[in-house]
Amino acid sequence: MDFAALHRPGHPLLLPNVWEFGLAAHLVARGLPALGTTSLGVSAAAGHPDGAPETRRHTVALAASLCTLGAFVSVDIADGFSEDPAEVAALAEELSALGVVGVNLEDGRPDGSLTDLEHQSAKIRAVTTRVPTLFVNARTDTHWLTDNPPPVDAALTRARAYVEAGASGIFIPGLKAPSDIETASTALDVPLNVLFQPGRTLSDLASLGVGRVSLGSLPYRVALATAADSVLAVAEGRDQSVVPPSYSQVVALLSS
Repeated sequence: MDFAALHRPGHPLLLPNVWEFGLAAHLVARGLPALGTTSLGVSAAAGHPDGAPETRRHTVALAASLCTLGAFVSVDIADGFSEDPAEVAALAEELSALGVVGVNLEDGRPDGSLTDLEHQSAKIRAVTTRVPTLFVNARTDTHWLTDNPPPVDAALTRARAYVEAGASGIFIPGLKAPSDIETASTALDVPLNVLFQPGRTLSDLASLGVGRVSLGSLPYRVALATAADSVLAVAEGRDQSVVPPSYSQVVALLSS
């Protein structure tokens, strides 16, 4: 089965998003067939803002290590680390040569605005033309980081343009209302990717026709909280709330 075939509307791919090799190796050892990266986690681990151009090299280096694990790897490249479609396509080609099977390419900007629709379509078209085998998951941020989301049609207008440009899937983080999720999954001819929402189950999202569920930065943020709590538990004389893998178990993951 190839990566695209894992995206089955009604039986979605659960894609965990990682920022370092050890967690990825642990998840693959537990049987997960595919991994994504999280731009926030990769950027924060390198000490840079989310999606900053400086994190391009860290993203490529992580991808190279993940591709040795034998799982499908999809890489979050934020806005492509460039406004030049040719440079974005060159990055996609570089990642594909490493063994990466998919990328996330988003239209959100740091100031909260959206990239011009035609320009974003040009980025997607450049990637899909140069690397036609790559699964391009086109992300639109119409519903992300806003307390007043627009009607779902706003996302679908962009999604249809991205599909026309060659996108293999559409990611609409922040799409929460079940009726909106179902409308989007029905309206699109490619798999719909949504962000996991606490309080909702994978089965709930499957029933709405979703083809892929991403965890985004959730694992990274949980790791921060858990690591900090392990330190504070010692300082405060509390028991550890999580049983970690042993030292030897972690070493075994890295032995290859």
